[in-house]
Amino acid sequence: MKVTRAMFPFLPLCQRLIPSRLAGLSVTLLKATALEIAILAGHLLLYPSGIVQERRSAPTLPSPDATQLPTEAKPPVLLLHGFIDNRSVFVLLRRSLAQHGRHRIESLNYSPLTCDIRTAAELLGRHIEEICERTGHDRVDVVGHSLGGLIARYYVQRLGGDLRVRTLVTLGTPHSGTSVVPLMNAHPIVRQMRPGSDLLEELRSPAPGCRTHFVSFWSDLDHLMDPLETACIDHPDLLVQNVRVSGIGHLALPVHPAVATGIRQALDVEETGARTAARTGGLTVA
Repeated sequence: MKVTRAMFPFLPLCQRLIPSRLAGLSVTLLKATALEIAILAGHLLLYPSGIVQERRSAPTLPSPDATQLPTEAKPPVLLLHGFIDNRSVFVLLRRSLAQHGRHRIESLNYSPLTCDIRTAAELLGRHIEEICERTGHDRVDVVGHSLGGLIARYYVQRLGGDLRVRTLVTLGTPHSGTSVVPLMNAHPIVRQMRPGSDLLEELRSPAPGCRTHFVSFWSDLDHLMDPLETACIDHPDLLVQNVRVSGIGHLALPVHPAVATGIRQALDVEETGARTAARTGGLTVA
């Protein structure tokens, strides 16, 4: 997978004025920042469309004389947004998944007033049970952006969610805690995302026999992850593939087409393939 990079017209000038190594970093950072600003502007326009909870459509019952087709092999996909956000962040990713054979894609809005990750994880668990009952599938795949990935991980590790979640993909999730914006500590959920919090210590505890395959995408230009490697999962009992993304920031992770390709590949990997990927250290999106 490769993130394509548009050539800026003033790139040759930058390379003459700045040493080549610093010029490359500066131009990459400039492009990533410009992309983040553009994505933020677009997301602000789409945000109102995602405030209302998604309508749940009941499956269509076949007519008595209709030929019964085999049950869809691919499990449903549930998309879970990040802090102070909503389902509108997944508009492009949802379209990409649908175009490549994922016919059951849902999203869950948890309240922006939520003050506890554990409470949000319980809500997620109830919603996943409802999806399984409604669709007839035993398991689902989950994609969580930022805080959404942490909520889903808590459900999987601490609330028995590994029985229901086949693959959990996290995008820029502070698995080990982030120290960015210390002034935000007044919010209880932000405190739970700080290094050494009680909740993160719970996630460090043993999780023997966990059946979920974890795929964590982390960016080397993610301005909300401090340190950057906090978005990687490091746990001896979990089946994990950490995927480094180069050249884009936090907001671009659920939007960029190259990351969408990586997510589709992660969801399509069979369990044996997932174990091989985890041993080889995953992929790099450059």
